[in-house]
Amino acid sequence: MMPLANQLFSEPKYWAECYGVAPFLPTSRAEMDALGWDSCDIIIVTGDAYVDHPSFGMAIIGRLLEKQGFRVGIIDQPNWQNSKDFTALGQPNLFFGVAAGNMDSMINRYTADKRARSDDAYTPGDVAGRRPDRAVIVYSQRCKEAYKDTPIVIGSIEASLRRIAHYDYWGDEVRRSILIDSQADILLYGNAERALTELAYRLSQNEAINEINDIRGTAFVRESLPDGWTLIDSTRVDRPGKIDPHHNPYSSDEELAAATGGKCQISNKTDSDNNSQLVQLTFLPKHSKTNRATTVIRLPSYKKVKSDPVLYAHASRVLHLETNPGNARALIQDNDGKDVWLTPPPIPLSTEEMDEVFALPFQRVPHPKYDGQRIPAYEMIRFSINIMRGCFGGCTFCSITEHEGRIIQSRSEQSILQEIEDIRDKTPGFTGTISDLGGPTANMYRLACKDPAIEAACRRPSCVYPGICENLNTDHDPLIKLYKKARKIPGVKRILIASGLRYDLAVESPEYVEELVTHHVGGYLKIAPEHTEQAPLSKMMKPGIGTYDRFKTMFEKFTKKAGKKQYLIPYFIAAHPGTEDEDMVNLALWLKKNKFQADQVQTFYPSPMATATTMYHTGRNPLKGLSYKSEKINTVKKIEQRRLHKALLRYHDAGNWQLIKELLLKMGKKSLIGEGPNCLIPSRPPRAGGRHQAGIKKFVTKHTPQGYKPQKKSFNKKR
Repeated sequence: MMPLANQLFSEPKYWAECYGVAPFLPTSRAEMDALGWDSCDIIIVTGDAYVDHPSFGMAIIGRLLEKQGFRVGIIDQPNWQNSKDFTALGQPNLFFGVAAGNMDSMINRYTADKRARSDDAYTPGDVAGRRPDRAVIVYSQRCKEAYKDTPIVIGSIEASLRRIAHYDYWGDEVRRSILIDSQADILLYGNAERALTELAYRLSQNEAINEINDIRGTAFVRESLPDGWTLIDSTRVDRPGKIDPHHNPYSSDEELAAATGGKCQISNKTDSDNNSQLVQLTFLPKHSKTNRATTVIRLPSYKKVKSDPVLYAHASRVLHLETNPGNARALIQDNDGKDVWLTPPPIPLSTEEMDEVFALPFQRVPHPKYDGQRIPAYEMIRFSINIMRGCFGGCTFCSITEHEGRIIQSRSEQSILQEIEDIRDKTPGFTGTISDLGGPTANMYRLACKDPAIEAACRRPSCVYPGICENLNTDHDPLIKLYKKARKIPGVKRILIASGLRYDLAVESPEYVEELVTHHVGGYLKIAPEHTEQAPLSKMMKPGIGTYDRFKTMFEKFTKKAGKKQYLIPYFIAAHPGTEDEDMVNLALWLKKNKFQADQVQTFYPSPMATATTMYHTGRNPLKGLSYKSEKINTVKKIEQRRLHKALLRYHDAGNWQLIKELLLKMGKKSLIGEGPNCLIPSRPPRAGGRHQAGIKKFVTKHTPQGYKPQKKSFNKKR
């Protein structure tokens, strides 16, 4: 079963609760004075503008700590050229909390082609350049310069996904754990509400930060193995060689145990209702007779993974196998002589705890100091509601699972409906349309494993690949009921769904598809087949295009029944590991056959810690057993080929005609050049800005960085 955790708000409140709730968390001395504060207990430094909304990480963290009685200040988008801005609120009594913001700072600042972006959706006026590269490291350094003895706690998705040695796409190198490079005292990864509240409470009780090393979801430097702990080498968990057979991460627990010389204990008890045998899924490999709670796995060192691609892929594979809070063990990795420890992932929040977090006193608007300047990220989420967290899809190019976990954490129906009413009554500019009820996905609300014991023991990276697990509850009824109640709230004219839809789950519930299509599509619905060819799809852990066809049939059926004109917008990704030129040509032919033109497309973006990034860097497939003779996969690294793959998604663009023609001739596919119905491009270049085939549907398709919509997630410390 899942380990127990203290209730989120169970700690005694700090004495400063007597100051009450701040209208906005202060960002200046003047605001502190108005609140009667002589100092802040905690100061959050963030690369985003301060928007007091539950989709923004610093707001969740700040209000959460305020609820615990702490005085919290915010330093947003400081000038990092010196430490002056970092002293604006004085020295915090407990610690600095440092975050890059809702997005990784490098992804925020650069495109997949490593070109500097000209805008920043999290900055007033959409102005670029208000945050530094590798913001967590830079901000931490400035905090140290300002107050060298103040503890520094780092978080946000940037810190979370760099918690061990990791491949850095922008430097094309393997970097050390960000904990070492930032010289912070402790790192919080994942959804860090539990870790943060416990840490703040213990620091307030005068416990030294360098002695706090037992909070789940944290990383810190430790010099020696504590008494009572057992250290095992990662090669005993998953050997990167040819000696032992390798277990498949998709294997059942019985298969997994057998592959490692162990067994699953099967109880002799029977179920009185159906007389079936009950299985106690206790993983007992031959080498693991120690207590998992006091076992730490040593990963290959930073120097080893930097120099050996197979060991890098092996370390990535082991880390992903140790991500289930129900059975994960601690990890340790030497980073240039310093051992970075990772405790097991945090215990997911209960529905009651999620409700409490989203009921915190958010103003739901940007701080008044911005004087009405437009903040695009806020505009996108102003009328949207986050109903759940986590994702069990396991798509290899996406980092949501590595950050939020694969166990779905859902809010209650009552909490969500109350937030809709709050938007209606309190949010400026509301005209009756809720822009989204979603999260990392649109339709995983309340979906979970049918048996908590199985869930706690499972080590599969995905519940829906290569097929939907038989133990997964795919009942969409709670979500259907939520939609129906939401659209009946007085003053609400329409509820739209904008989060990404898992259509392979949706087809399991025709009733859900009908409700969605009839009432919640604003003319276009985006879904993500990502590709049409099996080779890249198998490296993405995405279903085949046949599942898309099934959903398309349902979509069109219910659209017609509703008497509406609505369209699917499938979007795709170019240059993903495992993709050959042939695959991209076939995808382009599929697009043309289905009369689609993509206005915007995205090439694969290797974000830290994602499994596909490991493929990109190492040329190995960590989804399978690893050895120096194991499968090597094609990776598209040269900028010319990356641009060519992207060009094939825009086969209709006059500017891409010459590139595609040269490729087709090189591949011996001259037959695809011409005016026939089966040709990809015409024999002569189309006129600039024009189409070379009539009747083609024009649509926008964009794969956002890291696989999620930044405006929908609160990535902070947290997510």
